Formats: sequence, C-alpha cells, structure tokens
Amino acid sequence: MPWNVCPFDAVLLISFGGPLRRADIRPFLQNVLRGRRVPPARVEAVAQHYELFDGVSPLTAITRRQAEGLRARLAAIGPRLPVFVGMRNWHPFLDDTLEEMAAAGIERALGIVLAAHHSYSSCGQYRQNVAQARQELRARAAADVEVLFAPGWHTHGGFVEANARRIDAARRQLPGAEREAARIVFTAHSIPTTMAAACRYETDLRETAERVAARLETDDWVLAYQSRSGRPEDPWLEPDVCEYLRAAHDRGLRAAIIAPIGFVADHIEVLYDLDTEAAEVCRNLGLPMRRAAAVNDHPAFIDTLADVTRRACEQARCRRPLPIVPASPPARLEPPPPAR
Repeated sequence: MPWNVCPFDAVLLISFGGPLRRADIRPFLQNVLRGRRVPPARVEAVAQHYELFDGVSPLTAITRRQAEGLRARLAAIGPRLPVFVGMRNWHPFLDDTLEEMAAAGIERALGIVLAAHHSYSSCGQYRQNVAQARQELRARAAADVEVLFAPGWHTHGGFVEANARRIDAARRQLPGAEREAARIVFTAHSIPTTMAAACRYETDLRETAERVAARLETDDWVLAYQSRSGRPEDPWLEPDVCEYLRAAHDRGLRAAIIAPIGFVADHIEVLYDLDTEAAEVCRNLGLPMRRAAAVNDHPAFIDTLADVTRRACEQARCRRPLPIVPASPPARLEPPPPAR
C-alpha cells in the first residue's frame, strides 16, 4: 500500500449520548439502564438531576464540536477523512450513524471511543455496541461498515496538555494565597472494585494524573471518584469526592481545584456531581474551590484526536493489527448504570 493511501474511509467518534430536552429524560434513562434491575427511586433521582438542567445534556453538542474540530484538523494536516458521531444511548444512535456511513459508501472506519481510561463500562461495552449495531445493519440488508479501534491515548501529550491548561485556567481564578495552597482533586467515574480489579482503569487514571501534575510542576494532588451508583453494600472505588473534601478540610486543606480528568466532556454528571453537590459541600465548609473544565474541544485535545487518527492509519498501513471487537466480559463485570 503506498505510504500516502489511508486505510480508512472515515473516523467514527463514539460516545455515551445524552438527552436534548426534558421529554427525552426518561426514555434516555431507559436506554441507559436497559437490561438492568435498578430501583425506581434511583432512576427518579437521576431524572431529577437532569431536570435541574431542563433535560439538556451538553455532551452531544460538545461531541459534535469535537468532531467538527477533528474534521477541520484532518483537512489541514491529513488524512482528509469525514468524521461521524455515534452515541450509545441517544441520538445520533450508533446503528443510525453506521447506516448513514454505509449509505455514503464507507466500508472501513477508525473508531475512537471518547473515554481515555480503560474499563469494560468506559471502553469495552462501546465496542460491543458497535458490533451489535453492525449486526443490525446487516440484518436490514444494508452494507456493512468494518470498524477498527484506535490504540489508547490516556498519556498522550496533547491530552495531558489540554487537562493541564484547563486546570491552570481554574487555578488563576483563585486569589493569590488560595491559588498557591490549592490542591488538585482529580475525579473520575467510580466503578465496582470487582470491575476495577480486572482492568487498567485505576492505573490509567493515575498515569494521566501523574503526567498532568508533572506538567503543572506540582505534587499536591489526589485522585477521587464521583457518580457512584449500584447497591450500597457493593464496594466501589473510593474516596468519594465529597467525602474527601470534608475529610481533607478537617485536616487543613485550604483550597481545591476539582478536575474531572476521567471525562472528556462536561456532561450532567460533571454539572451535578461537581458543580452542584461538591460545590455545595465546599460552600458549607467555607473551602475555596474552582472546577476545571473537561478537555471538551480544547485545541490540544483536538490535536490529540488528529494524532491518534494519523498513528492508527500508519499502524494499519503497516499491517499491524488494530482491535476490532473484544470478547464478551464475564457476568460479574456488569457495568454500572451511569447517567450523563
């Protein structure tokens, strides 16, 4: 294959999805929780979180901006590829996007799951969703779209840089003395400890946090978790961010910068768990806090996606294998029911 021939016809950005209006909230949550036994009270509590924001998750709009940014960057530096968005739980659904791609004559796409840290619920499940969507496409007698997945990028320099710049922007909002004393509290979605024991999730998160902290020339940071769900008696990754803030304040913490490093977009879990719940905890404690934005469509993150695309093209061109679909996970790794 000539060096300048791209082995892919398109890029597919794959994300969680989110409601776009109040009427979408409960149908969306039904999709999120399909096949799982979740107490109605828990579902209603999450629905109320969405109602605080009039049912509009910013995730879809941010993902589209990420796609637009990637499309423009690839047009400038190559390879020139169309970029599509497919969501697991709401429009544009993966199967609809794949049908659109097939109708456009796309036969082979590079899939990028918009989650940097590897677990079944953050990455593996999405690959299975793609496989299921391809099966539905074939069942409708439509042309198939082969999807191969990009290698990991949780320590990519651009991803690290984008996070560091977001944190630095939040830190500059604090007064001088508090700015110097502020600890970075990195957060990520909690998962069951059984799931964590079978994947790289915690290791990936710590590797990202270490590199971001090094970029900011600080060792005053901690990794905490948010958005815990599931049965109270089941162990999940800790500490919870709100519990950590209370305990750290008692031990003398003077200021905090909360950085949702486990997410690449500001969505409802960020807006509610951090901007609402954690912010209230800090107000009650009198603890100065600023929340760093997720990477969203920061130019350094768009550069990351473009570089990941270019590297995957080179890897495929050299005929080094890219993953297609993983084996099904053991039943004990049933993912949590997050809501974004």
